[in-house]
Amino acid sequence: MSRETSARAARRSARPGAFAALAAALALAACAAPQLAPSPEPAEFELAGRFAVSWRGEAASGNIAWRRAPGAEELLITSTLGQGVARIRRTDGEFILSTADNREYRAPDAERLTEQVLGFRLPLAGLADWVRARPAPGPSRARLDGEGRLAQLEQSGWTIEYLEYAGARPARLRLTYPGIDLRLAIAEWR
Repeated sequence: MSRETSARAARRSARPGAFAALAAALALAACAAPQLAPSPEPAEFELAGRFAVSWRGEAASGNIAWRRAPGAEELLITSTLGQGVARIRRTDGEFILSTADNREYRAPDAERLTEQVLGFRLPLAGLADWVRARPAPGPSRARLDGEGRLAQLEQSGWTIEYLEYAGARPARLRLTYPGIDLRLAIAEWR
């Protein structure tokens, strides 16, 4: 094994499941904006689709299934072949991340969970709003497309580009943060 290959393997084994955890944590989710009309959508939703993420020179892709309700939340990340990679649950104010190698991590919020698993905090608080094409509470800057829909949003250090819509709902998004590039293709909304 070459020195470069063994160094890469050592980095990967240093934090088992960390990259999968990053992908899962990105799916949770924490300047003046033009006034956007409040969304009539409830806080509950279910979506399914695919993701691709690159971070620190590595890349991963897979499937995502996200079910969100006011008191609970579950996000399942699977490989492109359908094998479970990571699962995040939120119940009673606690986030629990379970990895494919049966490790479990707990924290009171997604930001602390990503810090615990990855070594740094990701501002994920707004993702549930962003996937529904609306800014989260707080300062933001937005640009609308010719049809009055959100085309780009900047909030909490993230830039969210709405690349395609299926009717009124986003179908393809690109989310970037320094060092992180996440693409979501949402195939199904319920």
